[in-house]
Amino acid sequence: MRWEIPTIIISFIIIVAVCCAKCSSGSGRGAEDQLHAESEVELLYGFDVSKYEVIHGEVAGGQTLSHLLDGYVKQTDINRIYQESKPIYNFGKMKVGDEWTIFAQSDSLGVHLRHFVYEYSRRDMLFVSMEGDSLSVYGQQKEETFQRRKISAAIESSLWNCLIDHDIPGELAIKMEDMYGWSVDFFSIHQGDEFTVIFDERFIDGESVGVGTVWGAQFTHLGKTYYAIPFDQGGKLNYWDEKGGSMRKQFLKAPLKFTRISSKFSYNRLHPVYKTRRPHLGVDYAAPAGTPVVAIADGTVTAKYWDKKGGGNVLKLKHTNGYTSAYLHLKGYAKGVNVGSRVSQGQTICYVGNTGTSTGPHLDFRVYKNGKAIDPLKIPSNPVEPIKEANRKAFEDIRDRVMAELAGEVDEQTRVSSYDLYPDTRPVVVLTAADSVRMRVEKGALYRALGEIE
Repeated sequence: MRWEIPTIIISFIIIVAVCCAKCSSGSGRGAEDQLHAESEVELLYGFDVSKYEVIHGEVAGGQTLSHLLDGYVKQTDINRIYQESKPIYNFGKMKVGDEWTIFAQSDSLGVHLRHFVYEYSRRDMLFVSMEGDSLSVYGQQKEETFQRRKISAAIESSLWNCLIDHDIPGELAIKMEDMYGWSVDFFSIHQGDEFTVIFDERFIDGESVGVGTVWGAQFTHLGKTYYAIPFDQGGKLNYWDEKGGSMRKQFLKAPLKFTRISSKFSYNRLHPVYKTRRPHLGVDYAAPAGTPVVAIADGTVTAKYWDKKGGGNVLKLKHTNGYTSAYLHLKGYAKGVNVGSRVSQGQTICYVGNTGTSTGPHLDFRVYKNGKAIDPLKIPSNPVEPIKEANRKAFEDIRDRVMAELAGEVDEQTRVSSYDLYPDTRPVVVLTAADSVRMRVEKGALYRALGEIE
């Protein structure tokens, strides 16, 4: 009898344990089934498509927002959507080919719009959600990914054609001309010139959409190699040569991009119209009418007029150290560019035209030193401030890493891949209790103190 009670207790414990195990096992399978069910849900723009009637299309010629939403929402609500979307996107500027998607639901009263997604660029989307009289409008951007690339190529005709031949985004040509605009004359590129460049290619939905940061480059032109090393001095990412000199110079090499030189500086040129030999005190750049022209250096607009002697529309800028630049045969002037206006290097100031005595669209570009015309292709140009001594060690570390990657393969740790490259070179400001008291007494003391720090 004394064994019967323990046996009953033990048996009971075993039965309970088995039941619990079965329950636990069942619960686990249920969780797995639920997780599996959730993984089977098909999402589009974050919405479960099984809950909606999904209509997808592209904007056709002549279509408006009303054409897209007709039958899914009342005209008064279409007007509300139009107005409330304006801070994000103006549906009055819809473009043919833009993609749109409607998520609708049906009930006894008909079909109703629940969500509307409009892609107005490769990256940007506008979302509209409706529930009864409630309307929600918001913007969202698609996730962008980056792929690091290193390209080496030899130029056969032009930088642009070279990039196309090697399936490189054309935007890279613009970035390289921006980087080397003070060092390399892209109008005198020779066959055999070559380059290596490291850059991030941008992707959205697996499709290339352009170029991100350029992490370093070398360009060999007429046997001389020019390096471009990224470095953040003064809170902005700029490019420097291998010795720490800035790639930026006092003057740009040319006032426009992607054109060709049709006539050079000469004291004895055969004029194409008058058929007589006379001086041509500038450089002609052949380019389509309307091509933007930029200021070769910071300056002030001193003249803007029509030249009766054949120059057509003319613009003149005054720069430092006695230099003046002139731009002739213009189609027109950039907005806000007037006599007395200050302009910055690289700022669009006017547009290529065919005015005055001209045989075709081109820019006649001239430079004067103390009033005397000089060859624009031979302007002496000094670099801006070089790397500061306080930043020299950090710069040389980055330079060595970039040049190593340009020369061959390097490991992930060696690569330069962050905008905040040099936190150790940033000044650290420590304010004491006495400083705090003084700041209360002397208004603006903090700003003056920070202004004294390089």
